[in-house]
Amino acid sequence: MATTTIFSNAPEIQPDDYCVLGLATCYLKEDGEFHAVDVIEPIPSAALEAILKGVPTSFRWARAIPVKAAIAVDTPQKLAEFPETAQFCDDFVPRVLATVRTYKTRPQAQSHIPIGSQREDFNYSLERKRVLNATHVVRTEDNVKQHPHTHQTL
Repeated sequence: MATTTIFSNAPEIQPDDYCVLGLATCYLKEDGEFHAVDVIEPIPSAALEAILKGVPTSFRWARAIPVKAAIAVDTPQKLAEFPETAQFCDDFVPRVLATVRTYKTRPQAQSHIPIGSQREDFNYSLERKRVLNATHVVRTEDNVKQHPHTHQTL
């Protein structure tokens, strides 16, 4: 029996493999102001289990789907459930493939959201903003002062 693969670089992933996509609220910083953006992002099994335990999250909801509904010929596919203004996260296709692998190694995580259904009972919080275009500038005062004997042979 021949198996059908949909990704040449991921032959272990089948079209009907389980995947979870979520709708997250992220922010872009422009001219010192934050602008909210809806982002479609895959949720790995460990992250989903943490979210379901009540950890604050930027995900409004999550939907379990077969991977073929999310990607067609290495191209992201937007489900009708997502808002028209929602955009895909960076590196969407490789991240979806990695997410599918997490559910293959932890199949018990698939029971949290049955395929084809959606879950919205998350601890949705925007207290800690996820800024997509944040840049980290390292300054001299960020350096940790070391004890004078740290690099000396005594």
